[in-house]
Amino acid sequence: MASTYLDSAIRLFKLYKLQGEKAMAQMDDAALGWSANEDSNSVVVIVKHLWGNMLSRWTDFLTSDGEKPWRKRDAEFEPEVLDRAALMALWEEGWGRVFTTLESLTDADLETIIYIRNEGQSVMDAINRQIAHYSSHIGQVIYIAKLQSHGNWTSLTIPRNQSANYNKAMFDAPKENRPFTDRLMEGKQ
Repeated sequence: MASTYLDSAIRLFKLYKLQGEKAMAQMDDAALGWSANEDSNSVVVIVKHLWGNMLSRWTDFLTSDGEKPWRKRDAEFEPEVLDRAALMALWEEGWGRVFTTLESLTDADLETIIYIRNEGQSVMDAINRQIAHYSSHIGQVIYIAKLQSHGNWTSLTIPRNQSANYNKAMFDAPKENRPFTDRLMEGKQ
């Protein structure tokens, strides 16, 4: 199976999107707005921030600075009450922009220099930067969801105390030559 860097990046973004969705699906609506303290972000705030970042970074990706003058980053961190439908609309709009842009790129674009806050970097470095950024925030969403699950959490990866069983099943199965992200998106940790 031939795979390019862009294929791999798209799979990772899809995996993180799915993990965020699975975590949020385990939360009741009130929990989406919960934060541990005034210096912490709620899931609503994290999603608003991701949305703002995604629209800014991935709009005119190759031709304009990734920090758009119309972005209101500080407002993304203001607490707000959003119902689940409105929150998920922001989520889908942001991710839609990510995937539309990524799917328009070619391997020839990877060394092109683009700018974020007037700092030049290759397209590949900019993609890696966003993978790291989004995965850190998805991790926060998962952590908040676990805290708010009140013991009813369904693991998104290998459940606690199940590593030996999981490893046995993996090593008992025939070797596979496919990206780990495919297994994870199928729900096979």
